[in-house]
Amino acid sequence: MPLSATADTSKTVKLERYNSYLRKIHSTKVLNASSKVLFRATLLVALVLVLLFALNYPPLSDSRAAAAHHLHRRSFLSTGIFSSSSSSSSSSSSSSLTQGAAWEKRVRQSSTAKRPHGLSVLVTGAAGFVGSHCSIALRKRGDGVLGFDNFNDYYDPSLKRARQQLLEKQQVFIVEGDLNDGPLLRKLFDVVPFTHILHLAAQAGVRYAMKNPQSYISSNIAGFVNLLEVAKAANPQPAIVWASSSSVYGLNTENPFSEEHRTDQPASLYAATKKAGEEIAHTYNHIYGLSLTGLRFFTVYGPWGRPDMAYFFFTKDILHGKSIDLYRTQDNKEVARDFTYIDDIVKGCVGALDTAEKSTGSGGKKRGPAQLRVYNLGNTSPVPVGRLVSILEGLLGTKARKHLIKMPRNGDVPYTHANVSLAYRDFGYKPTTDLAAGLRKFVKWYVGYYGVQPRVKKENSHAEDSA
Repeated sequence: MPLSATADTSKTVKLERYNSYLRKIHSTKVLNASSKVLFRATLLVALVLVLLFALNYPPLSDSRAAAAHHLHRRSFLSTGIFSSSSSSSSSSSSSSLTQGAAWEKRVRQSSTAKRPHGLSVLVTGAAGFVGSHCSIALRKRGDGVLGFDNFNDYYDPSLKRARQQLLEKQQVFIVEGDLNDGPLLRKLFDVVPFTHILHLAAQAGVRYAMKNPQSYISSNIAGFVNLLEVAKAANPQPAIVWASSSSVYGLNTENPFSEEHRTDQPASLYAATKKAGEEIAHTYNHIYGLSLTGLRFFTVYGPWGRPDMAYFFFTKDILHGKSIDLYRTQDNKEVARDFTYIDDIVKGCVGALDTAEKSTGSGGKKRGPAQLRVYNLGNTSPVPVGRLVSILEGLLGTKARKHLIKMPRNGDVPYTHANVSLAYRDFGYKPTTDLAAGLRKFVKWYVGYYGVQPRVKKENSHAEDSA
């Protein structure tokens, strides 16, 4: 009996050992198979990641080149100087897009002041009428100036490109981009610690707002806010001088227009966006300590002006023998404007920059009260539009074909007149150019730029020949 029991126990132990052995072999096979599957899956994921990285981030020479490539991928941006008439200029701008270090060097050189304690100013709308004149004036006195413009086609872009060539001669670089492109603006502030911003970029024109209202919201409100967002986060924060407009006075009937008058009755969408800008400026000053100065321009005119302005297209139409529309008010009075010559406006802009106090914030946090100002910049001498036409007739030696019509309800106001005593008190603003002298300079530029020979000059030359 004992012998039989021992034999049975031995068989059971051997059977258990064999089953355990089989289980180990099975587990090893499963583990090996799982490891192979996991290894292959990991390898496949790694290959996919490498492929995606290679497609999206091709190898570049250094980190700056990578930043330049990132900007280049945004098709609506171009950070080079372009010339519509020069293939060499076009080639240069294309290369700047792929050479981050070269682009940054141009930005720094343009922004660096050449006089002791000079300003470093970012001028938005630098290829525009007022922007180009201000950029040249600042550069000539030794300040650092970097331009920023989107070269839109609201009016003939070739005129903006021609202004750009003037700035190139003064070694002012214009970065081409949109105000709503935050990454590009932040990139500029990473490269240059600007002391000031002269913000002149805007969608201009009263009547065009009836055709394309969204362009005014995008540029004059959203673009302004985006610029302020970048400026508030900068360290140090720059002081900002920006272009408001006399249009904010809207339906105001008190004359002359004073900064103390009501501006809550805009007569056009353009005026409403400029008024909104003044309220937005107040908000960013109050919350973030940005130093902000708004300038209300009164009908600026002169050489290199805007083709959508009355004095400009009147000149063109008179020379081409076309009739011009002269508006009368609803009670049959002449429309009058406080025409302000460009050189006087430039002096006002520079004066505002020179007296702008530093912003008080740092990295988006306010440290104390900051300067907040608004000024009229006008000529203080309203002139009936009929008188403007008479002066042009004399300068061009041609009688205008006039068509008198009632002023349409399109947002235009019948009368503007600036009180500039506040600007005179704070930075000595005093206009010195009357309309006749200013138009003479404009006509001289116009006939030279467009290659037109006014009849009055021809008549004078004939008289000289006969004498």
